[in-house]
Amino acid sequence: MKRLVVACAAVAALILPGVAFAAGAFSYPPAPKGDVTDTYFGTVVPDPYRWLESIDSPQTVAWVAAEGALTRSYLDAIPQRAAIARHLRALANYEKIGAPSHVGNQYFYYYNSGLQNQSVLYTMTGSHGRPRVLIDPNTLSTDGTVALGSTATTNDAKYIAYSTQSSGSDWQTWHVRAIATGKDLPDTLLWSKFSGASWLADDSGFYYSRYPAPKAGETFKGALSGQTVYFHKLGTPQSADTVFFANPTHPQEYNSAFVTLDGRYVLIYVSGGSTINNDVYYVDRMERGRPVHPLFVKRDAQYGYVDNVGSHFLFTTTLGAPNTKIVALDLAKPAVLTTVIPQAKQALQGVSTAGHRMFAQYLTDAHSAVKVYDYSGRLIRTVALPGLGTASGFDGWPTDSTVYYTYSGYTSPAITYAYDIAAGTSRLYRKPKIAFDAAQYTTKEVFYTSKDGTRVPMMISYKKGLALDGTNPTILYGYGGFDIAMTPHFSTTIATWLGMGGVYAVANIRGGSEYGEAWHQGGMLANKQNVFDDFVAAAQYLIANKYTSTPKLAINGGSNGGLLMGAVENQRPDLFGAVVAQVGVMDMLRFDKFTVGHGWISDYGCSTCSPDQFKTLYAYSPLHNVKPQAYPATLVMTADHDDRVFPAHSFKYTAAMQAAQTGDAPILLRVETKSGHGGGAPISMTINEWADIYAFLVKNLDVTVPASY
Repeated sequence: MKRLVVACAAVAALILPGVAFAAGAFSYPPAPKGDVTDTYFGTVVPDPYRWLESIDSPQTVAWVAAEGALTRSYLDAIPQRAAIARHLRALANYEKIGAPSHVGNQYFYYYNSGLQNQSVLYTMTGSHGRPRVLIDPNTLSTDGTVALGSTATTNDAKYIAYSTQSSGSDWQTWHVRAIATGKDLPDTLLWSKFSGASWLADDSGFYYSRYPAPKAGETFKGALSGQTVYFHKLGTPQSADTVFFANPTHPQEYNSAFVTLDGRYVLIYVSGGSTINNDVYYVDRMERGRPVHPLFVKRDAQYGYVDNVGSHFLFTTTLGAPNTKIVALDLAKPAVLTTVIPQAKQALQGVSTAGHRMFAQYLTDAHSAVKVYDYSGRLIRTVALPGLGTASGFDGWPTDSTVYYTYSGYTSPAITYAYDIAAGTSRLYRKPKIAFDAAQYTTKEVFYTSKDGTRVPMMISYKKGLALDGTNPTILYGYGGFDIAMTPHFSTTIATWLGMGGVYAVANIRGGSEYGEAWHQGGMLANKQNVFDDFVAAAQYLIANKYTSTPKLAINGGSNGGLLMGAVENQRPDLFGAVVAQVGVMDMLRFDKFTVGHGWISDYGCSTCSPDQFKTLYAYSPLHNVKPQAYPATLVMTADHDDRVFPAHSFKYTAAMQAAQTGDAPILLRVETKSGHGGGAPISMTINEWADIYAFLVKNLDVTVPASY
């Protein structure tokens, strides 16, 4: 590897705000190219913008500031932006009440009066008791950037452990609050990430996962390593926490612990990546010495705990069942697995329990279907659901007679239902009052054919009476990875676009879990190009069927979906009128060097793992496939505290795109401050973000904003 070290002061002098060079018909802050190269299996790969990985260096800070000034001057000059922001704010200003849960006779639910930056956790004694605030994250910061993360209550509802996350970071700080008084105990636990908390039955303490404290300057950059499960004894300092499970031979794997409802067993999950098969161990707390026993350790499938009665356990697994099945085992003979519910044609997404019943949540062509079984695997009934939407919830206690769930769709705000477990009937529990007339809109599911002949579903939402004349401004959204299904959900940002006369389409491309593990594997590793082909075919379908046309078609995706945006924009720049790429993974040769990137190798492979994996990644890596050509209008978005997808991905990609652009369309970078990968963003920040996105699309797709806005 050859590196040219450029003096910091010299580079900074070249990129002072206000200095720019012309690319096509637009001017951008200069981004000097260095001579850094890497060699992968004999192939020399230049990395001229490596200096942008030093995100806190004076030269990078100056370049980002100049890019920000340029982007703001462009977006703020769009006349319709103010009206769009007002409409977004007005539409978001409605009561949002989450489905209730309970521990014994203590009930909990989230509530937002309308424009509160963060939803507030309320509690009440009894299902019709007087609500009171338990945790209000809005009081923890003046700008709403401290969010409430994971929570865990003791089985007697005496304490709640809760984590807070600041400025969009994935780092969690754990606290403990007495539920009766609403007062915090002194316990404060740092450097936790991707962790829940699981209490012992006697309230003496809980298990959680944490990392070693990062080195100075590495909080939002350094590759994470050494996640360890600790036990925290209530009332003691974190320094007294004891190691419960460590994995020193595989320091980049993920480790977590969970206490079963009866309090007797502790299950330990170990995984090497975001979607890779996992191992499961267990500890019997009644056993002398409490040794750790292996349960599933062949790393041959995915395993998930469902429930247990004594030593009799139920698990979900993909072992010999890519659509997932449910099996039973007894810890006395753990190698003997009995199928309780075999895999179905539909992909099983998850199983929850309540009232001695299992609620199996399937996907039928990317929308929910819920079936109720007893613990022997006998089908009792299918839950009647309203339409093409997503159902979530159905989680309760063995003694429950009623369980709650929510149902929503792209044009249907989330409604909470109470489900009578014995009768199998749903009654309306809570329906939001929102200034959005869902009856005016519809969602249609279509199927199209991808490049290799694969049948792919897509949901298309629009105002009823839409003219199929190719003139409709359209957003096509995609993700395609990590075994994550894109299912219908309601959002006031989507509703705003629909109200503008726009079409909103979501392509359920390979890489997700819409059709089980086979669908996931069809879009990972060497098959990743299928994801891009599926998405391009979705765009072609929308154009061929005159929902839209190239000048009116925008594409959008975030994270792995941001990678999708970069790849398809490089491969088919002629097909789209605009691109919005949010917090994308753009450098596929170095993604594993930062933050939690190592965990993505299971889906992507890595550039140093093998010649074949390098060849695959190099062929589609957004950063490495930018070339001089006319690109559509592009808005690249990231955040300064994104410690999941390192902001330098977007920095380097933007610099390369701006240098390569030969057309007249803008290539802009928007960097949010005090924000991260998207989770926990205050509503005020979300409104401003989408006002910018829609203003960008209004200008570049030539959209007429309704007078009512």
